[in-house]
Amino acid sequence: MTHYIENEYLKVGVKECGCELTSVFSKKNNYEYLWQGDESIWYGQAPILFPIVGRLIDDKYLLNGTEYTMPKHGFARKLNWSLLSKEEDSMAFILSESEDTLKIYPYEFDLIVTYTLSDNKLKVNHCVVNKNEDEMYFSLGAHPAFNCEIGDSLIFDANETLSTEKIDLEKSLRLPETFSILENKNEIIITENIFDEDALILHDIKSKYITLKHKNGKFTVKFDMGGSPYLGIWAKPNAPYVCIEPWFGVNDSFEKKNDFSEKDAIQKLPANEIFNFVWEAELID
Repeated sequence: MTHYIENEYLKVGVKECGCELTSVFSKKNNYEYLWQGDESIWYGQAPILFPIVGRLIDDKYLLNGTEYTMPKHGFARKLNWSLLSKEEDSMAFILSESEDTLKIYPYEFDLIVTYTLSDNKLKVNHCVVNKNEDEMYFSLGAHPAFNCEIGDSLIFDANETLSTEKIDLEKSLRLPETFSILENKNEIIITENIFDEDALILHDIKSKYITLKHKNGKFTVKFDMGGSPYLGIWAKPNAPYVCIEPWFGVNDSFEKKNDFSEKDAIQKLPANEIFNFVWEAELID
């Protein structure tokens, strides 16, 4: 089932399956900002990545001496969430542990995601609640796909010097090699071949915002990355969308860790504490 919120400017739809955005529609300009999905290219639209981002080595991890299996990007994107609250311009969904999740992720948790409209802005708040008496380890990421064309630009609000980590295309794991993306510049042009070797994985970003600017200048998405330590930028090669992905976590490299708590960029949440992550998109016609 899909639930909708709207105001004078926007109408936004979210599916119960995965708590996934399925529409960000401009009522002013009759324009759909969000990629509408195409199974022949990529079926997703805006999956929520929890409790891992990317892929684990052999899809497995060790926690306190016990081995668990976890699918790529975790399980939150595949499960049905419950509608927690709904108003005209705001709605919240919740996902909690179950018998099935405890078999692959042995923590009790609440993950609450709230979608809120304010004029031409969409704010998405992710709240992770640790319901355990011990600290909890997790990763969390967003993955919204916005419609775009080859030749459109992604522009940071400051000049950046950034390299991307390379990815093994067969196993989806990070390699030690990197290559330069920006040298004291702020604009990435979306080309036909930019994603031939999978996502750009960027970190140590100074900017608060990254802006998707259409080459005809008609539509713009100003995206607040929420202070995330990593940013993924991805699409299927030559596809008419781009994913802007703020991550509190990252996929594994080939270096095996002794415990899940040692995973690169893992988040540690003390017992009975709350972690919040917010991204925001200003949709400019």
